[in-house]
Amino acid sequence: MNPGRRRTVLITGASAGIGAALARVYAAEGWDLVLTARREGPLQALAEDLRRVGSAVTVIPEDLADPEAPRRLFDALALRGIEVDGLVNNAGFSRTAGFLNTDPAAHAAMIRVMLTAPIELARLFAPDMVARSHGRILNVASLAGQMPATGGDTLYGPIKSFLIKASQGLHLELRDTGVHVTALCPGYTLTEFHDVNGTRDEVSTAYPAWMWQTAEHVARVGYDAVEANRPKVTPGVMNNVLASLAKHLPDRIALNMVGGHAKRLKRI
Repeated sequence: MNPGRRRTVLITGASAGIGAALARVYAAEGWDLVLTARREGPLQALAEDLRRVGSAVTVIPEDLADPEAPRRLFDALALRGIEVDGLVNNAGFSRTAGFLNTDPAAHAAMIRVMLTAPIELARLFAPDMVARSHGRILNVASLAGQMPATGGDTLYGPIKSFLIKASQGLHLELRDTGVHVTALCPGYTLTEFHDVNGTRDEVSTAYPAWMWQTAEHVARVGYDAVEANRPKVTPGVMNNVLASLAKHLPDRIALNMVGGHAKRLKRI
């Protein structure tokens, strides 16, 4: 990378929550930003805040459920002459009404946004990062990707598990190129995520306050991990304990454990 040029990061799902917190961390670390999400209003408000700390910010609203969105983003940035040094795949949501009660089109959109689009964006932007011998790819997965899948939001955990494995594979493939790849696996985080999927009351009463982390803490852990080129990071001691239990417990016990979790959330 040209040492005289500021680095630029593209963040998907940047309008709120962990995405917005990551944008603030990157801005504080001296990066310029490209912000994308479906809602332009929150993106513009965030952009104004980030410009006050000296970052150049480009806003490009996009819906990653559209199969053409990754290519449109890539082409739009190329047209503007913006070189992307960092990619944060953060866009996501869940469907908690149950597999059979969810419109297949809604599940298809979920798979596009959270699984297909991150892979396509990495494939589009990584070659130029490799050519410059510098790049950062941070994929926001979830503690759920390290646990047995739960009922109710049946596809969420498996999608995140795929993203973790894909990140680890890409980390190995690119680790000698100057391009860092990390999967960030937060547990319960204080964002609007659960308001959007309608589960705020259930999750707030199902788990004590000490299990929750702030988006700002999660974002800082993620940024530091990808800078250090760690293949995977799970913020929080208790989240790491839970991930370890799920890994080492017999399948039957682990599945019963997450089944109890789903019942507490009234999803099964």
